[in-house]
Amino acid sequence: MKKNGEEEKIKYILTDPKLSAVKAMLEKDHAIDCIFLLHVSRGKWKEAKDFMRNNKLTLSDGTFRSRMIEIEQLGLAESKRIDPLKKYYVITELGEKVAELLLGFFDEIDV
Repeated sequence: MKKNGEEEKIKYILTDPKLSAVKAMLEKDHAIDCIFLLHVSRGKWKEAKDFMRNNKLTLSDGTFRSRMIEIEQLGLAESKRIDPLKKYYVITELGEKVAELLLGFFDEIDV
């Protein structure tokens, strides 16, 4: 059995409104893809679509928009208006921190 401190930390992550919202967002389809797209300055749909296609990956317009809205609501990105109907997203300082942590995580498990 794990130490009581770790159990408390896990309980906190699962019940804290902000942390549980980040956890829930990361569990969704293409959430990590979208954070990485923001990290490499591909927060506009056309740029994101081209990046994914060039790497033989898929990402629908609806999924991209849904994840970006959630990511923005969590403070990991901000939207900028292109015109009255279109916008693009830029990563925030907190979003950069999350992206860097995710990159570090994948580095650690890439054996």
